[in-house]
Amino acid sequence: MARRWRSPTPTRRRCGENMVKRAFIALMLIMVAAAVSRPAFAQDYGAIVAAPDRSDADRTTDKRRDPLKLLNFIGVKEGMKVLDMEAGAGYTTELLARAVGPNGLVYAQDSAEVIERQVKDKFDLRARKPAMKGVIHVIRNYDDPLPPDARNFDLITFFFAYHDMTYMQVDRAQMNRKLFAALKPGGYLVIADHSAKAGDGTAVGKTFHRIEESVLRKEVEAAGFKLVAEGDFLRHPEDTRDVIVFRAPTPIDEFVLKYQKPQ
Repeated sequence: MARRWRSPTPTRRRCGENMVKRAFIALMLIMVAAAVSRPAFAQDYGAIVAAPDRSDADRTTDKRRDPLKLLNFIGVKEGMKVLDMEAGAGYTTELLARAVGPNGLVYAQDSAEVIERQVKDKFDLRARKPAMKGVIHVIRNYDDPLPPDARNFDLITFFFAYHDMTYMQVDRAQMNRKLFAALKPGGYLVIADHSAKAGDGTAVGKTFHRIEESVLRKEVEAAGFKLVAEGDFLRHPEDTRDVIVFRAPTPIDEFVLKYQKPQ
């Protein structure tokens, strides 16, 4: 016997509509939960370091900087807004620019004095590379490193240069407060520098280009930063730490610290 199709009664129609609504709401909740729990995009730092258009000079620097481990420690991601303090010739700046990609932004800071005396045209030459397209070169003093409208940074890097602040006319306490203010809540400051012997403090900043780790920690933490991680991948206990870093007979003992601005 053939079945007859009959229009559903109002009661059946309402039940059907309610079931559809409940199913739709359940589906939306699943989608929201998936979006919230989705893991952060895993950056391919190996591909960044191995990029064929990186210079031979940078690859030579890689041997002592270990950029793969450094980038993994930093945790820089696509789309981030980053400040690279005392960018120099831009070795780190370029790595950061490659990591944040076209949707990110990197501010590369240096003082006019250091550019005139040391950097000269090295950064400008690097800036012509396509990889540096998303970089803004900021020429300002270290204790006032950013224009007022530059804020809410995800990350600040300060590599192998904090010791320079100890013999230049820089108010380091003010500098650290400015860096703290520039970060968004939960943002990170990553500092690496050449280690001095215990008791040397800041006295060997100009002579050996080193700084005592405990002194740097105290200064940075006074601005409100909280230490969240330490990297030991550039440690070299064989370094006597009593010679200038440019002529040391062994690899340099270097500390790497990750700080966070509290949420």
